[in-house]
Amino acid sequence: MKLNNKKLSMDEFLKIRKEILSSYITGSDPLLDLDQAVEYLKNVPNHKNMAYVLNKAGQEGRTLVQPRAGTPILKEHIELMKYLEQAGADLLPTTIDSYTRQNRYKEAEDGIKESERLNRALLNGFPAVNYGVENCRKVYEAINVPIQARHGTPDARLLAEIIHAAGWTSNEGGGISYNIPYAKNISLVDSIKYWQYCDRLVGYYQERGITLNREPFGPLTGTLVPPSISHTIAIVEAILAATQGVKSITVGYGQCGNVTQDIAALKTLKIKTEEYLHRFGFKDVDVTTVFHQWMGGFPNNEAEAMGLISMSATVAALGKATKMITKTPYESIGIPTKEANERGIKASKFVASLLKDQQFPHSEELFREMHQIEIEIDSLMDNIIKAGKGDIASGIIEAFKSGIIDVPFAPSKYNLGKILPARDNQGYIRILEFGNLGFNDEIKEFHKSRIQERVDYEKRTFSFDLTVDDIYAVSMGSLIGRKQNK
Repeated sequence: MKLNNKKLSMDEFLKIRKEILSSYITGSDPLLDLDQAVEYLKNVPNHKNMAYVLNKAGQEGRTLVQPRAGTPILKEHIELMKYLEQAGADLLPTTIDSYTRQNRYKEAEDGIKESERLNRALLNGFPAVNYGVENCRKVYEAINVPIQARHGTPDARLLAEIIHAAGWTSNEGGGISYNIPYAKNISLVDSIKYWQYCDRLVGYYQERGITLNREPFGPLTGTLVPPSISHTIAIVEAILAATQGVKSITVGYGQCGNVTQDIAALKTLKIKTEEYLHRFGFKDVDVTTVFHQWMGGFPNNEAEAMGLISMSATVAALGKATKMITKTPYESIGIPTKEANERGIKASKFVASLLKDQQFPHSEELFREMHQIEIEIDSLMDNIIKAGKGDIASGIIEAFKSGIIDVPFAPSKYNLGKILPARDNQGYIRILEFGNLGFNDEIKEFHKSRIQERVDYEKRTFSFDLTVDDIYAVSMGSLIGRKQNK
């Protein structure tokens, strides 16, 4: 199946839309009529529009706070959203359940019924498709801040239709970032096509004066992902979205752990995304950033977990991320309570408030790391563009096929999976094994030499053991998996 980075025509968009809506019971929902949805969205006030609120915060240099949360019983989900808003969340999520993420709506419906019958959550999120536009609007109307769908769905076309028609002004995901880290057997050609439709839907609303926000998922697998790899994928997804008419894009990054590297990554993320959007002709897109608090293993001690959350918030605030996605002190235990979520919100917001007028000091080390990330992005992007003969969509397909771009620890069979990351002696994430990654010899030598410094310091071998030790290190109270800590 051929794939190009071309804007869907109105005829193509409406033809696909008819197929999507006719396939499901909820497709007969009169509230999914586009004219009705446009009128509803036109009445969304600025303070409840994600694009507006993020852009304003970006201009003011403020870092907003958004938790993760979702529960399957409608009444309880609304209560949860109101609770988190009162706790201080500037932006609200709705985490979608796993059945919906896999388009298994019958199982999701059964999960709703059983959850209601037993009065306890039997799904791990909110089944928005099954609830339909009317009930999703009840969620939107119960709160006074913007709301976003967060999920992990390779094919989110019906979900996007429903949440946007309901007044939810942001949708997280993308054809790469919601496929490669989440699915095993779904082709990139298919998932990118699905998300071209989601973006074209946002573009359709944009053409009628309604700006909705789109947010590629930055952390990917959330495990030792080098910044240049996650940034490159964010940039590609931003270009794909902008091609379909999206004007508000939030690119993301998951905390790596070394403060200087994280600050450098946040600064380069916005710079390079805007640079490549401009290069491809998109000069009217508002770019904001999101920082994901630590995505790896958490300490099981609550006080230690709060320390990690506060460190994450410090990096987000000093890196001037537009928003941060918060964690809770119960991360290592299981699904957090609303009270635990409140503590994560309050701690993060307090730190962000203290640091809002402070700047991370400029240093030679910071600029050196920013330069390194930038040259690595340019190397990867040049290879992707070359692979696609100028077309970014076909280029990313070919790049994944050959391993020019490669995500560590991803389950997808469409990801080559040959690279291995590890930390250097200062805790920066570097690359131990390159596979076919699109780096030149100079970049490779830089990574090897930095890891070799650690190997020499610890008097150990240059091997996969470094990676394994680093994966578990933070949960045990150390950034680097030192040999002596084993």
